[in-house]
Amino acid sequence: MSKKPKIRWGIIGCGDVTEVKSGPPYQNTDGFELVAVMRRNAAKAEDYARRHGVPKFYSDADALINDDEVDAVYIATPPDSHAEYALKVAAAGKPCCIEKPMAPSYAESLEIQKAFKDQNLPLFVAYYRRTLPRFLRVKEWLDTKVIGEVRHIRWFLAKPPSEIDQSGEYNWRTDAKVAPGGYFDDLASHGLDLFAYYLGDFQEVSGVAKNQQGLYSAKDSITAAWSHNTGVTGNAAWNFGCDEHIDLVEIFGSEGKISFSLFDENEICLKNAKGEQKLFIEHPKHVQQFHVQSLRDDLLGKTPHPSTAKTALHTSWVMDKILGLID
Repeated sequence: MSKKPKIRWGIIGCGDVTEVKSGPPYQNTDGFELVAVMRRNAAKAEDYARRHGVPKFYSDADALINDDEVDAVYIATPPDSHAEYALKVAAAGKPCCIEKPMAPSYAESLEIQKAFKDQNLPLFVAYYRRTLPRFLRVKEWLDTKVIGEVRHIRWFLAKPPSEIDQSGEYNWRTDAKVAPGGYFDDLASHGLDLFAYYLGDFQEVSGVAKNQQGLYSAKDSITAAWSHNTGVTGNAAWNFGCDEHIDLVEIFGSEGKISFSLFDENEICLKNAKGEQKLFIEHPKHVQQFHVQSLRDDLLGKTPHPSTAKTALHTSWVMDKILGLID
């Protein structure tokens, strides 16, 4: 009996995020194979390939994209290059997964989404919290109405400025040309995407975005208010110049409350008439493992992936609305 052919992946941008979080799952997921990696620095690309046992490495993205032995491409570069590479992958007729956010702007995200839609090609975005057991337990609580009807959600994320922020050293995450909202783009996108998954698409969105510290060109203080199409209201604030670290999401219902952290590995908490329940659900070693397995299931026609071009495009729209970049 012959083995089913594997889907052969190539990674563009084999930096830190691919070392443990996302790269290994493309190797250890049944039905997938990682056959090529690309980084503009050829020596670093070769080093990654050697350490991870990847057969091919490139310093030219076009060469990887057009390699006949690469069936699908994972783009793991900073957001300002996502559109450039994604459009080339679409033109090559290959499925793709892009790191979040989809692009620095809604306009670029829309361009990417349209390119894959026109080619009838699968496109996914790495909002992997939609597949992590810890966050799926929260969704189960919401879906089974253990806190009754959901009324409101709020999130506060605060962090002190880092050493690199204070040093003035270049950091693409705080370069307004790459990430207009700074750390908001990198971090808040995860939460906003998850809230849409939990509570339905955002309907009305407004925000205020400021640069309070003057340490870099991107925004460092953002506040938002919104409503979902289910009638649930929400608000959030992200500030990257505070004296302490806080990461708290609270979902208020007619019969209780759920609270959890987006990034800190804390317990998820449920409080209702039955009392208080706290659960610690550990993340997998490779945090994108379930996300990548879900990619496999979607591409093989089994079950749809929860993070698609359509859902990620909506998240890009929400972010631009909060930042005041679109009407």
